[in-house]
Amino acid sequence: MKQLLENKPFILMEAAIVEQLRRSGEVRLHDTLVNAPLIYDPAAREIMSAIYLEYMRLAQSKRLPILVCTPTWRANRDRVYESDVSNTVNLDAVSFMRELRDSQGYCDASVKIGGMIGCKNDCYQPDEGLSALEAQHFHTWQIQQLTSGGVNFLIAETLPNVQEALGIAKAMEVTGVPYIISFVISRDGRVLDGSSLEAAIDLIDSGTSRPPLGYMVNCAHPSFLCPEHQPGDIFNRLVGYQANASSLDHCDLEKADELQADDVIEWGQLMLTLNNLYGLKIFGGCCGTSVEHLQYLIENMKS
Repeated sequence: MKQLLENKPFILMEAAIVEQLRRSGEVRLHDTLVNAPLIYDPAAREIMSAIYLEYMRLAQSKRLPILVCTPTWRANRDRVYESDVSNTVNLDAVSFMRELRDSQGYCDASVKIGGMIGCKNDCYQPDEGLSALEAQHFHTWQIQQLTSGGVNFLIAETLPNVQEALGIAKAMEVTGVPYIISFVISRDGRVLDGSSLEAAIDLIDSGTSRPPLGYMVNCAHPSFLCPEHQPGDIFNRLVGYQANASSLDHCDLEKADELQADDVIEWGQLMLTLNNLYGLKIFGGCCGTSVEHLQYLIENMKS
């Protein structure tokens, strides 16, 4: 992963998975584990596989590396043990992703599998975040399961609270597996708990003996970053952006009955600016995005 980031100027990442499944009307998401249990249902597994494969095939068509993540964002210890789902769901999700990649003959170098986790509580409510010590203890169970499954990297996404992010980083660093910390930000370019990205990055880099491979932002429109107002130093550590299709605030997106998406070209140009002017390398989609958004990026990126 480190070599990939050093050597590749543009790395594709998956676009929306959960939202596409939710809006398809073809599957029923689990009340607490969301899409993780779909791997055990043959029909649902096939529908979810098709979304992942569409992203992989797009990347392969342009000979770009792509990062895809296990469907385990909500499969933490408490939720798994309180459900009727196997407590090996994280391990099984890694196997699902590896089998999916291998079924197409894609190699480990071109398709990297990330073991994904999220915060314990509401990702839009930073006040519900754990302390660093609580987070390190709480998230270790899931992180160890994903690591045991053989992921290429670990990633914690949609983190609204920097202290919980620090605890997650401490739990991830001991595995020896490369890891990425990804924050959710508001439209002023700050983490939802009010921390600047610069302060968040400094806290975690200085608070770990093996810092993250890099940092990302996800579940926020690319305009939210306000890159021209960020300290230049953060772009030495900010490596990617997995962006919402809509510039609506998070609370408005959660309440929306219909898919919300701004113009793909405007979205794409904002994303490509982050690559061309600020050096970010990993680009994918979050809420409201589809293969159309990734297609725009690869057709218009610098060759």
